[in-house]
Amino acid sequence: MHFNRVFTTEGTSPYDSVTYELRDSVIKDKDGTILFFSKDIEVPSQWSQVATDILAQKYLRKAGVPQPDGSLGSETSVKQAVHRLANCWRKWGEEEGYFDSVNGQVFYDELVYMLLHQMAAPNSPQWFNTGLHSEYGITGKPQGHYYFDPAKNKVVKSTSAYERPQPHACFILSLDDDLVNEGGIMDLWTREARIFKYGSGVGTNFSRLRGAGEKLSGGGSSSGLMSFLKIGDAAAGAIKSGGTTRRAAKMVVLDIDHPEIEGFIDWKMKEEDKVAALIAAGYPSDYEGEAYRTVSGQNSNNSVRVTDEFMKAVENNQSFELKNRTDGKTYKTVNARELFDKISLAAWRCADPGIQFDTTINGWHTCPAGGRINASNPCSEYMFLDNTACNLASLNIKKFFNGNMMNEAAFKQAVELWTLVLEISVAMAQFPSKEVAELSYKYRTLGLG
Repeated sequence: MHFNRVFTTEGTSPYDSVTYELRDSVIKDKDGTILFFSKDIEVPSQWSQVATDILAQKYLRKAGVPQPDGSLGSETSVKQAVHRLANCWRKWGEEEGYFDSVNGQVFYDELVYMLLHQMAAPNSPQWFNTGLHSEYGITGKPQGHYYFDPAKNKVVKSTSAYERPQPHACFILSLDDDLVNEGGIMDLWTREARIFKYGSGVGTNFSRLRGAGEKLSGGGSSSGLMSFLKIGDAAAGAIKSGGTTRRAAKMVVLDIDHPEIEGFIDWKMKEEDKVAALIAAGYPSDYEGEAYRTVSGQNSNNSVRVTDEFMKAVENNQSFELKNRTDGKTYKTVNARELFDKISLAAWRCADPGIQFDTTINGWHTCPAGGRINASNPCSEYMFLDNTACNLASLNIKKFFNGNMMNEAAFKQAVELWTLVLEISVAMAQFPSKEVAELSYKYRTLGLG
């Protein structure tokens, strides 16, 4: 590929296009206790303090970075983070044959300029993970990730934590109705942990799990979907990546005809009632306080998956059947409108659950031969096949306007270069399971917003 310069000039460093200053970054608890402090962080003078705080508290690497005195420490400058990202993309781009070293320099310079001027930014996991190995030699023991090796034409297991980063923000995982085997319930918590640890988010449709009371192969009865959702919620709440990335981001999806749909709809609303009672009894009311930590359901976004059949039943005030997962028999018949009102009340009370329109989503499916769309990532901007991942970047559209006139050449350059960044990121990435590694490499799902 060939690139022309739009933002930069050959022979002039893009780092010289802004002036810099040193700032401090502080996070305080509500009682004034200092939770985080970083001194003399080098940032562009035009950056806001909020941007400075995000960079200092989250995006600058806190350990393993070579220092001038030969010791290891933290990144302290935006220049380090921006170089770490752009140079890693450049190295992988050259190795994968997207461009040669001459065009690689243009690619690098233009990206550095856009990052420093806040014209564009990748999703957070890129800032957290990309370039830690290529720039600082940070390796880390393997965490059970996989990547697709085109030379071998197969998925292989990663041999370190950072040699291939986890740059994807949005994951959708599948789930089998199995307790301990690969692809099952307990395995899902492990796959989710790999995703949360590196600052990414995940969504899963739990509708394949049998409801409470449905028979097990050993002759007993299932403890039910909700018992496992509470375990997964607690596991997600425990993973905060040592405070260096962000708290777990998790989407839980359930089909409207699941036997436990009513309990799922009411879950967060009833937990909020418990919180209110605890606060009334004197427990702290803040979200990180004991009242909220005591209850379940606080670490995910929940969504109900509705069909056209259900919505027509709501419209006509008809009955609707909930189905067992094991034999497909009717578990219970409910009034569709009353069930929809239950969703509306819960969403009004505590903002969950949301609704995903299954029939419409799959009607708009761009790759239906690959399977159904069952779920989304936590923010729901990514709706695609199970066991896939999407890496994202965003353009700051205001930066491409001068008054009411848009600089089309600059915008076109940004779209082309950042789409290529996302494409290169697929080639260099590792993933939390064999299935995600293979499908993400083959479908190459990207998101430029």
